[in-house]
Amino acid sequence: MFRITMEEKPFPAWSWSVEQCLKEYNVKLEKGQSSYEVEKRREQYGWNELVKEKGKPLWRLVLEQFDDTLVKILLVAAFISFVLAYVHGNESGETGLEAYVEPLVIVLILVLNAIVGVWQETNAEKALEALKEMQSESAKVLRDGYSVPDLPARELIPGDIVELRVGDKVPADMRIATLKTSTLRVEQSSLTGEAMPVIKSTTPVFIEDCELQAKECMVFAGTTVVNGSCICIVISTGMSTEIGKIQTQIHEASLEESDTPLKKKLDEFGGRLTTAIGIICLAVWVINYKNFLTWDVVNGWPTNFRFSFEKCTYYFKIAVALAVAAIPEGLPAVITTCLALGTKKMARKNAIVRKLPSVETLGCTTVICSDKTGTLTTNQMSVTEFFTLGGKTTGSRVFQVDGTTYNPKDGGIVDWTCYNMDANLQTLAEICAVCNDAGIFCKGRLFRATGLPTEAALKVLVEKMGVPDTKARNRIRDAQIAADYSIDRSTIKLGCCDWWSKKSKRVATLEFDRVRKSMSVIARESTGHNRLLVKGAVESILERSSHVQLADGSLVPLDEHCRQLLLLRHSEMTSKGLRCLGLAYKENLGEFSDYYAESHPAHKKLLDPANYSDIESDLVFVGVVGLRDPPREEVHRAIEDCREAGIKVFVITGDNKSTAEAICREIKLFSENEDLKVRSFTGKEFMAHSPTQQREILSKPGGMVFSRAEPKHKQDIVRMLKEMGEVVAMTGDGVNDAPALKLADIGIAMGITGTEVAKEASDMVLADDNFSTIVSAIGEGRSIYNNMKAFIRYMISSNVGEVISIFLTAALGIPECLIPVQLLWVNLVTDGPPATALGFNPADVDIMRKPPRKSNDALINSWVFFRYMVIGSYVGIATVGVFIVWYTQASFMGIDLAADGHTLVTFSQLRTWGECPTWSNFSVTPFSVGGDRMITFSNPCDYFSTGKVKAMTLSLSVLVAIEMFNSLNALSEDNSLIRMPPWRNPFLLLAMSVSFGLHFLILYVPFLADVFGIVPLSSNEWVLVILVSAPVILIDEVLKFIGRNRRRKTKKDKTA
Repeated sequence: MFRITMEEKPFPAWSWSVEQCLKEYNVKLEKGQSSYEVEKRREQYGWNELVKEKGKPLWRLVLEQFDDTLVKILLVAAFISFVLAYVHGNESGETGLEAYVEPLVIVLILVLNAIVGVWQETNAEKALEALKEMQSESAKVLRDGYSVPDLPARELIPGDIVELRVGDKVPADMRIATLKTSTLRVEQSSLTGEAMPVIKSTTPVFIEDCELQAKECMVFAGTTVVNGSCICIVISTGMSTEIGKIQTQIHEASLEESDTPLKKKLDEFGGRLTTAIGIICLAVWVINYKNFLTWDVVNGWPTNFRFSFEKCTYYFKIAVALAVAAIPEGLPAVITTCLALGTKKMARKNAIVRKLPSVETLGCTTVICSDKTGTLTTNQMSVTEFFTLGGKTTGSRVFQVDGTTYNPKDGGIVDWTCYNMDANLQTLAEICAVCNDAGIFCKGRLFRATGLPTEAALKVLVEKMGVPDTKARNRIRDAQIAADYSIDRSTIKLGCCDWWSKKSKRVATLEFDRVRKSMSVIARESTGHNRLLVKGAVESILERSSHVQLADGSLVPLDEHCRQLLLLRHSEMTSKGLRCLGLAYKENLGEFSDYYAESHPAHKKLLDPANYSDIESDLVFVGVVGLRDPPREEVHRAIEDCREAGIKVFVITGDNKSTAEAICREIKLFSENEDLKVRSFTGKEFMAHSPTQQREILSKPGGMVFSRAEPKHKQDIVRMLKEMGEVVAMTGDGVNDAPALKLADIGIAMGITGTEVAKEASDMVLADDNFSTIVSAIGEGRSIYNNMKAFIRYMISSNVGEVISIFLTAALGIPECLIPVQLLWVNLVTDGPPATALGFNPADVDIMRKPPRKSNDALINSWVFFRYMVIGSYVGIATVGVFIVWYTQASFMGIDLAADGHTLVTFSQLRTWGECPTWSNFSVTPFSVGGDRMITFSNPCDYFSTGKVKAMTLSLSVLVAIEMFNSLNALSEDNSLIRMPPWRNPFLLLAMSVSFGLHFLILYVPFLADVFGIVPLSSNEWVLVILVSAPVILIDEVLKFIGRNRRRKTKKDKTA
């Protein structure tokens, strides 16, 4: 029990002193833990690794694929069909494969469906594997007083003393005990979402319940040390670390995954279908019970019951045929095809869909929860303006800088005329280039920074400024042109920065620390003198400056008036969300004026950071540079599109409040003077509200921003929005985003900056990390949903027709005009191509000007249902009608049907065909099919079973032809074929040709004709098929016209 308690309630190490933490584990900093203590604690805490949750066994995954209403109906139909085929085979002596075609086809569909389902599920949980890759492999640990340089990270336990150096991946959650360098910076953006590496210290944070970003004396597993080294005490390992908690949250979120809106609707439809099938099957049996159950009535009471098993199984087969007719077996395949085509379209727009159903869910997105860094912004720091004093201390000059990336050629300085830079601008460029450890490289088409992003941005500014030497400037330009044509494009040559670095050779570095908030370098000028170049927080630099440099290079004392002017200009820049750096230098370095190397007598002073403030005093202030992670150019337009489409945008970021608000104003999520009291919250502020207040805040129209948000906050916001009925798309790139990505209806990961964990937890990956790509993907999703609705309605209306035809057959008591294997063929093969082609219907022009559809909107409303009942009734009547016409009429609509020599019977004979053996003098003549083949009968009554092949072929052909014409009706839900002609979707015309081609194939290939129980048709018979089928277009045109008038009337009533 102790182990569980420890894992549930670790002590707040960030608010304890180092001594308290060491005492808690009874360990000394210089000795580490003893081997005995290690073993004892291992039993208590286990290994330092992420535990893999037990996945579902394969057999369970397979079984789950059959836990679906439509699938269950099909399973029952397949089983009954198999039993009937077996019984029929035993009775007739047929044991060939033909008898089992129908159950085999159904089973094959179900097996394929299960394989696809299992494959998708096994791919879904790779996010947890990606998390494991983030863990460190080894660590430098102190045990028994000895240093173990490469101890496997999984062997770490709480209380271990670990040394971290630059480039190390942190192996566990640890409390910093001592710093070995003046500064320690850790890159933890993947965990907290902070854009910049964070400076760490040993000072405790006296808040027990503080956010991750505030725990400055802690380092977390999976983050990376970018600068400095330190000694730490391991506090949490394995699943108790922050990354372990994220794994637990990912697992919990995956358990909460809900069905997509379409899946819910189809399941609902499946439930209704089951009820409908049950009622219709029962009705068929009730109508026909006299055919298999007879009795005599003696003295008013029924006696001598006679039961015909053969007739009973016959009507049972009709019930099975009904089930097959009612289920759109081809629907899953068509939906998958349409979604797959949608994913291809989206991939062309840089949205890579990982899970097919997400395409449809995107269409009803109502809220986008977006990360700020890298999605709304470029995730590349850039200088947007800088200022220096002009000719006097009373005025300053401001320079605006274009460009949002690390590409030196992206933009430039606005109205830059300072090619022959004045002394002040030269000093500014020199400080930016020399007091700098960053570099830039090119990966693919993307420019990336090595070192600190702010320093990389300063180097890009220097390249945009150029150099004062004309010859050098021309040489640099020529070198850049040559570099554009070089094979190695990954190394970026920063010619201007190199020129300054050669001119001022760096000899020593005074590292950044939190007290003085600055860093500096001692540089040897070409004159042989040393100069101190300083950059840091503006207030801190101003405090230590005694003079200010003017444009011509002259120095004037920094008086109070000038100081206030500089601070005012600085506050203007920070109010725009800019991160400001002050630049200064110092000429008179005293004992450091001739410093050259570590052997210099004054070097001892540089070893103690406490001396740095004295060295960096009496400075000459040069200017201020304003940097930021700028918003992407396209985002403003995308936000506008969201507004028009009725989609709310919430920005959820780990960054600080003022920066987040400034960016949101800039992208026009908020207007310039909008009061953000009810629109902007930190994660902690929002969570402090009661659940009712939280819901009120979230339900307000318009955008919102949540800053300093932790992973838990993101999940809670997403969960709450989902409970409110919103369909949530969530973007993210870090490990911290993975649980929320998994929980959202649509998890969207960044393709360029995103971690593997985020990508694996997502439903969609943005190849260009661009917010506007999400908006275009939503438009595509809406279009796909409309098209899916069109083909679902088409397939369902076709199935209604099939059900009515079978019901009519049973109700009238005539021989069955369609057998189950034919219905399967129509549902799977003939209907498939047109239904798929409807997925290519062009999108509505105003698709992104309509509000998002509600996820509970009916797939088929009452009017559409009535329409398809009318169409279905016609399909049923036409299919059964042509069957009756062939048996009872010599000619129909002027078409001669008796040319093949078949025997005509009366309608009442056809209805009572079961009594044929009792008819006296009933005989039939052989008739021809397919030109030279004759159908003969040893028993005249076989005319209603084996002799119905021609009538059955006519029924099947009418069904196929009507469904082809009906697909034209589905081009538009309301618009007439005159307004939306068939050639608007050429794929549909091609699909109709393919379906007719497949129908001809089974008619005219003898082997296939035998399997499906049909025969070839003559040209006269084909004319009859077309004449009977074509009116379906006219009927739907009339219904569409009535529908348009109804909607116009409703609109008028509303406006009146």
